[in-house]
Amino acid sequence: MRTIAYMSVTQSCKALVTGAGGFIGSHLVERLVREGVSVRALAHYNARNDWGLLEVLPSEVLDSVEILTGDIQDPFAVDKAVSGCDIVFHLASLIAIPYSYVAPQSYVATNVGGAVNVMQAARRHDVERVVHTSTSECYGTAQYAPIDERHPLQGQSPYSASKIGADMIAESYWRSFELPVAIVRPFNTYGPRQSARAVIPTIISQAQAGTALRLGSLTPTRDLNFVSDTVEGFVRASRAEQAVGQVINLGSGHEISIGDLARTILDLMGSDAVVESESRRVRPDKSEVERLLCDNRKARDLLGWTSRISLEEGLRRTIDWIGANPRRYKPNIYNL
Repeated sequence: MRTIAYMSVTQSCKALVTGAGGFIGSHLVERLVREGVSVRALAHYNARNDWGLLEVLPSEVLDSVEILTGDIQDPFAVDKAVSGCDIVFHLASLIAIPYSYVAPQSYVATNVGGAVNVMQAARRHDVERVVHTSTSECYGTAQYAPIDERHPLQGQSPYSASKIGADMIAESYWRSFELPVAIVRPFNTYGPRQSARAVIPTIISQAQAGTALRLGSLTPTRDLNFVSDTVEGFVRASRAEQAVGQVINLGSGHEISIGDLARTILDLMGSDAVVESESRRVRPDKSEVERLLCDNRKARDLLGWTSRISLEEGLRRTIDWIGANPRRYKPNIYNL
């Protein structure tokens, strides 16, 4: 294996996390703070002054975070957030695929426009590294498997199309302006704090409520990765010199169908709930991503990264967290 050179990260280093109030963002903030990194968190502004999932962080973590509220679509807010930071982790996005069928323009404005704002601000303030968040949905249904970074990109939903556009913006700033950008492309991340717009919290919360499991298509396969593993990939991408200018998959290299995943979770929970496919939860035929399976060799070579938490262990931790936080879920509705 090649020698991996890392940037020196000290307590004087200041990192911005956009989308800090989200699922992966909140875990990344917590990880960085516990490492002694000075963290500025950009959370989406709302009139309730609700900081999203930052609110559930332990006080000893949250008290160390500088929190700004704003909108990733606002270049002035983004510029203020980036100013004075050495590293930018750009995670702010609209992410729910079903809602992208309803409100596609908002995905372009947030995901593509937001990427432009972040890259331009990072260029202006001469940051040392930008880690831009992509998604395995950019690949669409696997044309070959496992999927490496050379796989064609396919916009099979307005969400995935907007993320492809955002990735191209990030890449263009590297090629045009030599902005030190690394693009990480996580496969399906799960774990504590994830919302019920994702399949694993949907299964767990429905099973805990004692209802039948109402899901979409049961045959597609996904490559599932526990959130701490994904966060580790982000951190390594922010520090490895070889990551600049690269697109890097973060995935386990294992796949499981949605139907088998549901049965695995039910077995872990000791539930005999019936699994049903509900038509309104099924994606349009040409939009469904039938297979995702990661080729993670590039992450191993450039970052020294591999997925470490087994699916069973990760699911147990997620089941425990959702069980302790039932009021965060609405199992009787379809969460777009």
